[in-house]
Amino acid sequence: GHSDQRPHPLHVKKLAELERCRVEAEALVGQLTSRDLQMFVLGLYAGEGSKTTGSVSMANTNPVLLRAFITWLRQQFDVDEARLRVKLYLHDELDLEVATTHWSRVLDVPEAQFRQPYRAASDASRRRSKHVHGCATVLYSCTLTHRRVMAMIEAITSPFAIRDSSV
Repeated sequence: GHSDQRPHPLHVKKLAELERCRVEAEALVGQLTSRDLQMFVLGLYAGEGSKTTGSVSMANTNPVLLRAFITWLRQQFDVDEARLRVKLYLHDELDLEVATTHWSRVLDVPEAQFRQPYRAASDASRRRSKHVHGCATVLYSCTLTHRRVMAMIEAITSPFAIRDSSV
């Protein structure tokens, strides 16, 4: 082991590498444009979003990803704010009021527009670490918006479509 108080040389090397990667990434990305945000969110939605007809919705525990999604939704479409909904999935021993307040602030959606939460019973054999604010789903019921989002994803992915049925 490494018994003295100085950080281990491999830890120091790791921290320097992480910082170098962060600086390189910031230089590569630069200032985000609205198109950058659109492409990011469409890719995110293609992987994480619900494909159910009639609405756009995405669930995640990461507030940054959900904030990016709802920000883009509001910028890209004429969103009727009163139709936005949030649903929480939260383990039963966690504080629902704290979680609801957290997500309401992060997403800028009034608590009155939150649906009945799903309270999961804890099962120590399945999972030990729980997200203190749970998993939030942002839901916007609008068939036209759903069709437009799915068409955008199709436009992005169509060059990669596999056309040969034998593949």
